[in-house]
Amino acid sequence: MLNLKHFLILVVLVFSSSFLAAQPAPPDSENRAPLPGMVILAAAGAAYGARKSFLKSKGDYEE
Repeated sequence: MLNLKHFLILVVLVFSSSFLAAQPAPPDSENRAPLPGMVILAAAGAAYGARKSFLKSKGDYEE
């Protein structure tokens, strides 16, 4: 059963997701998706994975 603190956090996250959603592109724009943000997120994930792989091969990896 969720206690009150977890329930409030869940409610805040659900209702704030509408504020975090990407706004539609202007009508005259060909860009229909927030591609720059997705590229930055993918690059950060690739860098994080490369760092973990490097540390694992080096022997300094701890989870």
